[in-house]
Amino acid sequence: MPDIDIAARESAVAYAEGFLLEDPVLRAARARAEEVGIVPVSPGAGAVLRFLAASVGARAVVEIGTGTGVSGTWLLRGMRPDGTLTTIDVEAEHLRLARRIYADAGMAPGRSRLITGRALEVLPRLTDGAYDLVFCDADRRESTEYLTQALRLLRPGGVVAFAGVLAGGQTTDPSARSPDVTAVRELATAVRDDARLTQMLLTTGDGLLVAVVAKSSPVG
Repeated sequence: MPDIDIAARESAVAYAEGFLLEDPVLRAARARAEEVGIVPVSPGAGAVLRFLAASVGARAVVEIGTGTGVSGTWLLRGMRPDGTLTTIDVEAEHLRLARRIYADAGMAPGRSRLITGRALEVLPRLTDGAYDLVFCDADRRESTEYLTQALRLLRPGGVVAFAGVLAGGQTTDPSARSPDVTAVRELATAVRDDARLTQMLLTTGDGLLVAVVAKSSPVG
């Protein structure tokens, strides 16, 4: 195998991340995220989310971790025009900022349902099998529980996606054993080993773990 040119690879990754430029609305949402101490998905990861929403013709999406509306805006732009995004965050201020961003992006108020609360208290109240896509970008220590809820909420052929699974490179570092990193590793194993899922791990952003739910139960 030829030697890997690290500088060239980093340049290629930067090119891919910036392939689709964010408009003023998304840049404003990203700036507000920085102000309140949130790290939103990268532009590249946002583009993947939009692509996933469009590819499944998403009409109903659940987002765990609203932030200031960066990922939600990407999702809404990929969803069907009559689609609704249900987004959950523990911080009411984050939801207020996201609502404003959605409006600035030209989204009708009825296209988003913003819920304040802990995801694990809200998700059980949502309808089984009624969603096309579930996106998770919240408490890493609750990731496997989010997965359990997502598999209940998704229709056959639906998609679940988790952001931040590389944890800044710590996931692959054997010496890194924080609760967050341990939880991410457990999530990755659970997704990889679930026979109901067709999965892949993208290096986009800080890692995006994506899986499609089987349209029929596996035999045996």
